[in-house]
Amino acid sequence: MTAFNFEHYFQAKFAERLVQGPDASENHMTAATRLLEKKREMLELEQVLAARKEAFQMKMAALSARREELDKKELELRGSLIKFDQFLIENDVKKQRAKKKTSQERFEKERNTQEVSQRTIEKHRLKVLLEKQREKMSLEKVYRSYLEKVLEGTNEFNELKDILRKHETLSSNLEDLVERSTDMTDKLDITKKQFRGIVKKNDEKIMGYTNLIADLTWRKEQAETTLQKWESLWAHIQNTASRNVLLLGRVKMATGNIYVQIYKQRGLQPKEVEGAKEQLKKIGTYINDLKDIITESAKAEEQGNKDMS
Repeated sequence: MTAFNFEHYFQAKFAERLVQGPDASENHMTAATRLLEKKREMLELEQVLAARKEAFQMKMAALSARREELDKKELELRGSLIKFDQFLIENDVKKQRAKKKTSQERFEKERNTQEVSQRTIEKHRLKVLLEKQREKMSLEKVYRSYLEKVLEGTNEFNELKDILRKHETLSSNLEDLVERSTDMTDKLDITKKQFRGIVKKNDEKIMGYTNLIADLTWRKEQAETTLQKWESLWAHIQNTASRNVLLLGRVKMATGNIYVQIYKQRGLQPKEVEGAKEQLKKIGTYINDLKDIITESAKAEEQGNKDMS
């Protein structure tokens, strides 16, 4: 959309008024009526600005759709890259399988050699484990003795199994609570991430609207400045026209007075003529006649002086 030319707009309005000429009703227009006229022009300007704003929003929507399409294509490209990576991984797996099959026989051979040493190590490990189990049993005897004392001192439990089941229940509940807490923490992190994304997008939109408002405000100020300039020029023209009309009225009045005096000097009744232009023609004719009379009188006087001499 092309930029709206405010200067051409006001020039056209001004030219339209000059062509139409001053209207009698406009000359007697009150200040309130002129203010309403200016408000109407400003309303037309605001409608033009609203149309530009709507076009800008449509353009932003088209850009958003284009961006979504590009994002979709990017996702498709990523999917293709992932499939290609999977293809490479499968080839690597097949290659590794071939190498593994080649080295498997060597491994079997070495395994038979190491089996004796492993069994020896396993035997030693079992002995160590047996010792640990014996120590654990000794500790469990101490715990059993402690639990029997607890059982004797309370009426809540009847057997040791009840205490153990209660412990298992509490442990299970604790694990469930820990798992729920972990899930809630993960969900909270995801929600915070989504919220930050939404806030970032809103900040970008607000920044864009702020820049648009600043641009429209600047354009409005420029339009108001241009409007003030043309209003001042129009007021100057009206004042000049008023002075010229007043001067023309005075000229017409003086012409009429001279026209009447001429006929009075002749002892005649003034003839009615249309307009000051016809009166000026009559006055011009009378002045030319006076010039001719004065010239003839001067010539006759000069001739009489010559005859007397």
